[in-house]
Amino acid sequence: MKKLFLMGRSEAGKTSLTQALKGEELHYVKTQYTNTSEDTIDSPGEYAESKCFSVGLACFSFEADVVAMVQAADEPYNLFGPGGRSFILRPLIGIITKVDSPYANIPMVRQWLVNAGCERIFLINNVTREGIDELMEYLSEDLPVLTLQQAKDRQALGLNEWDAVPLATE
Repeated sequence: MKKLFLMGRSEAGKTSLTQALKGEELHYVKTQYTNTSEDTIDSPGEYAESKCFSVGLACFSFEADVVAMVQAADEPYNLFGPGGRSFILRPLIGIITKVDSPYANIPMVRQWLVNAGCERIFLINNVTREGIDELMEYLSEDLPVLTLQQAKDRQALGLNEWDAVPLATE
């Protein structure tokens, strides 16, 4: 399974998502520091909320196979601007949590994540586990294995290792 790095505002549902992915009973835990397990990296919301700590997000993203911007469907504002993709050298996905909130504005939050450069967006309800299977299926897909020459060829084309490559270059 791909290792997933979660970043987002405090109370966006990152830690609850890690519990839901593991099939655990949901219980509140304030993430005080970056927690790393075999398949997830859970960062404190303060890293995304503070310019001083945000460099930590870039550093931890290098330890993951996939980076996820997590935003609750009832978010009052967006933390991730259009340049959010610029420091991430991994596939970037968006995860919208709390989709059942009476204050949810899923189209707006989806647009924020699209603008930030997310390649794929998942709608998740940590309590009912809605959307967890789809996310787990995505995370279980095999990572591409490249030779050094294939990696150089993709780099010469300006592509990342996970991007599709025209058949003529492989």
